[in-house]
Amino acid sequence: MDLARAAGISTQQVRNYLDAGVLPPADRSPAGYRLFDRRHHEALLTYRLLGRGYGWVAAKAIMRAVHGGDEVSALAAVDAAHAAAHERRVALKATAEALAAVAGRPPDTVPRSGLRVGELAARLGVRPSALRVWEAAGLLAPDRTTDRHRVYGTADVRDARLVAMLRQARYPLPRIKPIMDEFRAAGGAEALRTAIADREVQLAAHALAMLEAAAALHRYLVGRGGREGEAAGSR
Repeated sequence: MDLARAAGISTQQVRNYLDAGVLPPADRSPAGYRLFDRRHHEALLTYRLLGRGYGWVAAKAIMRAVHGGDEVSALAAVDAAHAAAHERRVALKATAEALAAVAGRPPDTVPRSGLRVGELAARLGVRPSALRVWEAAGLLAPDRTTDRHRVYGTADVRDARLVAMLRQARYPLPRIKPIMDEFRAAGGAEALRTAIADREVQLAAHALAMLEAAAALHRYLVGRGGREGEAAGSR
């Protein structure tokens, strides 16, 4: 199959793409063979760029919507992908800002026995119930005494202060959760700074891939409209 050879994929993959709606419908020859032309090759190239920029699930949904005559849904999927990318960039900026704020403070002095919930709440200027809510949301994980009282060590106090700063900046709890996860996974402030720098490079590369994918989709939609107009005029 010429299309499979040109794309460097198997003929079965081409059939799968056709059945999934990634490719436009194909006419058949008198002998019953599927006939592929330039529009199928363009659709395949567009799908590949969409996959790199938006992910393969979104790419399939976009192409299926286009070939199903629902361009509104296809464009909505593109908008959703860009919105999600923006949210990731906003979250990364919040992580960097919160890290800078925490790093600029002297370390909290915490007794060896730790702080109780009321003591930590007083330090942060919040209600004890707020600390319990943050714990329920997975933002804090204090130890417990034998009588089940919460005890906050030095790392817990640092984490609570970071959460408090983000809450003061009006970040909702769901947005704070990935920030805290990344903070802990990085293994410390310096490691997190490196992780943030690496992530910024990745986001920039991803943004370029999304731009390339959006341009490819635009070309495909414009070209598809022109071809359909020509086909209608010839009938």
